Amino acid sequence: MDAVERSLEKIEKIDGSGYNLNSVLALSSDIKCFNLEGKLAGLPILIKDNIECIGLPASAGSLSLNSRTVEKDSTVAKRLKRAGAVIIGSTNLSEWANIRSTNSTSGWSALGGLTANPWIHKHSTGGSSSGSGAAVAAGLVSMAIGTETDGSIISPASLNGCVGIKPTVGLIPRDGIVPISASQDSPGPLTQTVAQAALLLEVITNTDGYLQATQENDKLRFGVVKQWITTDDATNTLFEQTIDQLRKANFSISEISLPDPTEQDSEDELTVLLHEFVEDLGQYLQDRAGVGVKSLQEVIEFNKQNAKLELNFFDQGLFDIAVASGGRNEKYKNARKQNLNWAVNKVLAPALSNVDVLLGATYAPAWESNLGGGDLYRSASWITMAPAISGWPIGSLPIGVVRGLPVGMGIVARANQEYKLISAMAAIEKTLGLGILKPTFSK
Repeated sequence: MDAVERSLEKIEKIDGSGYNLNSVLALSSDIKCFNLEGKLAGLPILIKDNIECIGLPASAGSLSLNSRTVEKDSTVAKRLKRAGAVIIGSTNLSEWANIRSTNSTSGWSALGGLTANPWIHKHSTGGSSSGSGAAVAAGLVSMAIGTETDGSIISPASLNGCVGIKPTVGLIPRDGIVPISASQDSPGPLTQTVAQAALLLEVITNTDGYLQATQENDKLRFGVVKQWITTDDATNTLFEQTIDQLRKANFSISEISLPDPTEQDSEDELTVLLHEFVEDLGQYLQDRAGVGVKSLQEVIEFNKQNAKLELNFFDQGLFDIAVASGGRNEKYKNARKQNLNWAVNKVLAPALSNVDVLLGATYAPAWESNLGGGDLYRSASWITMAPAISGWPIGSLPIGVVRGLPVGMGIVARANQEYKLISAMAAIEKTLGLGILKPTFSK
């Protein structure tokens, strides 16, 4: 348990005092190893606090769920424990996984406060798996679990300087996870290296072979999407230099051009998410043990009654729209059909027709957090959008540092081709030779 003790010491020293990273929302009351011979035997793990695990609140960052009983482990928690992982705590997140308001600030929750970036304190950690990304980058643990609907693993991986993978939607059971969207939600790993991500993915998918993929020398064909760039010139230049480095290493690289998403494509995605959210969250709240809110409307009323704590920095406008949406009606069905047609038939299938994986820049360097002022996601590329809508896998790994902050490269593969995704990520990581990025903890 030496590794567990070291992590707990780091959490006390870096997270709760000193630098005040504020990435850990709660420490577990049930810290122990269940399998001394498992793949993760004795390794400390943090999980996002929207995943049920006995001894942790599974609050989604909301005061309305803080005292709600967690009576059983989610499948993700069960698989981690069965593999010998020691779940030492849960991480802070963007409250309700950033689905409450268009003005929400990533990394903030009413229960956990604001998570800081381990590179420069005042900068964003990205959302919504903010604490998981920050904790791994800061070295509190080497592995953590996040969840993603659209960008919520890839963003904190990129902004904090670690590895993240959102696997194919449905590959991992989602019981005991506070939902947004059945069509787009998935848990996934945030780690220091690709090999660690592969190992963690083996455990939570109950699948072998991903770790082996990191050792393969497959002649994969890379497609670089010209439109997947940020608004930051220095980030784009570093990305181009990285592609040149891969070319010099004799990787097969071709350029691909794709049509940018329209406003309608973005509106369709939000329509789908809100229509699914009101139904899926309502069912989750009704099924969860303990006394408390049982519907999204009751969450809205709770927030109004606790406005000084819950609504001090931004509103709950998306909640209101979701409640009024009517759930999975004809408007929803049309939006989902159009959205899926765009993501699969107009973007991903054509782009991947002659290559194995797609590459692109992810996010510009982390912006300064601005409580009540929202996020600067408009500076990012749109690399996460089509994979999110289609449910296809996407990963991110660091490619360097810009203005004292890390930036990442995104890799996209076809559905259920995590093996190729991991093989490509490992090959890129090895070629770049950056090792584990060490944050500066600057204030």
